[in-house]
Amino acid sequence: MEHIEAGTVTTLQVERIAPFGYFLTDGEEDVLLHQSEVDRQLEVGESLSVFIYQDKQGRLTATSKIPKIQVGRYGWAEVVNVVENLGVFVDIGINKDILVSLDDLPLFQSVWPSNGDQLFLSLKTDRNGRLFGRLATENIIQQLTKKAPETMKNNNVKGRVYRESKVGTFVLTEDGYRGFVHESERPKEPRLGESIEGRVIDVKKDGTLNLSLIPRGHEKMDEDSEAILSYMHSRNGAMPYSDKSQPDDILERFGMSKASFKRALGKLMKANRIEQREGWTYFKEEDRESKQ
Repeated sequence: MEHIEAGTVTTLQVERIAPFGYFLTDGEEDVLLHQSEVDRQLEVGESLSVFIYQDKQGRLTATSKIPKIQVGRYGWAEVVNVVENLGVFVDIGINKDILVSLDDLPLFQSVWPSNGDQLFLSLKTDRNGRLFGRLATENIIQQLTKKAPETMKNNNVKGRVYRESKVGTFVLTEDGYRGFVHESERPKEPRLGESIEGRVIDVKKDGTLNLSLIPRGHEKMDEDSEAILSYMHSRNGAMPYSDKSQPDDILERFGMSKASFKRALGKLMKANRIEQREGWTYFKEEDRESKQ
């Protein structure tokens, strides 16, 4: 008979009842099912399926809450705690958070997951039987994803980062496609587990997606326009910058090139939102009144 192992679901029988719960057995080993881990009263001799894990003292214990993520079964788990020099803890739906060791995380902590990010993983045990999170390998991802149609090109897709590397970022999309973001196509390196939205720039023959996190030209101009409007709002609708301003001054204040700045100003003037006078830029009167 196989031993009862952490991270798995097994069917056990109620051997005896205690004031604090039930002792379950497979005929050879006993584990505790605490009263808080079951939502009904059980009887001696009754069989039920339970998930096995270790309590805070390292003892095997059972719960009737069956998580999707198990040894050999993958799913998304939310990061609930980040501990330097140890790793990150994830919530798989039981009363104990599971550690993903720093040995399985990126070398640089700047791209470690943050609280609220999600990791695609299953469970594993070490030589001492302790339970850990196991990130999905590339081989597992390939088995679980589907081929993307060529019509996906130029579409925007959402997904989460499942692997980091020097050359780029690997993404599992919400629709079940595998994507890759080359380092040249990301303004900054996303975190492992971070939710991202990218544009499909190529659909490869194997059905994987090449993505870009760099906005399209008109999207970038929208961002630049919003940055200018936000700055003007903070100054009561006027700023000492115009299309005649020096490039270094624009770069220092807005973090954009003069060419981008001029395009954004042009968009706002065309929309009748702003006007320029004597080297300054002002909200149009109707825009100013709407902000008061």
